[in-house]
Amino acid sequence: MTTSTTNSTAASDESPFEFPCTFPLKVMGMNSDSFEVDMVMIVRKYCPDFFEGAVKSRPSRTGKYVSVTITFAASSREQLDHIYREAHRHPDFKMAL
Repeated sequence: MTTSTTNSTAASDESPFEFPCTFPLKVMGMNSDSFEVDMVMIVRKYCPDFFEGAVKSRPSRTGKYVSVTITFAASSREQLDHIYREAHRHPDFKMAL
């Protein structure tokens, strides 16, 4: 009997992106007073050289929700994972693309 070993970490380390890269993070949430600012602060925490001119927001038709696109220089998959995890914990967060 032979046993085969697979490298399960190789599959988890694979990413469709080559780092560093320009990454457009798009998050949607409740249109609160702080949602956009809080999302920018999260990105800035993990990307200190982030340029604030790279933020675009658009309210929903009814104004209840807002989509925020933040474009920044992503340096690693780990950096993106941290940003997504922290954004998901925000009370006004609904979804990310």
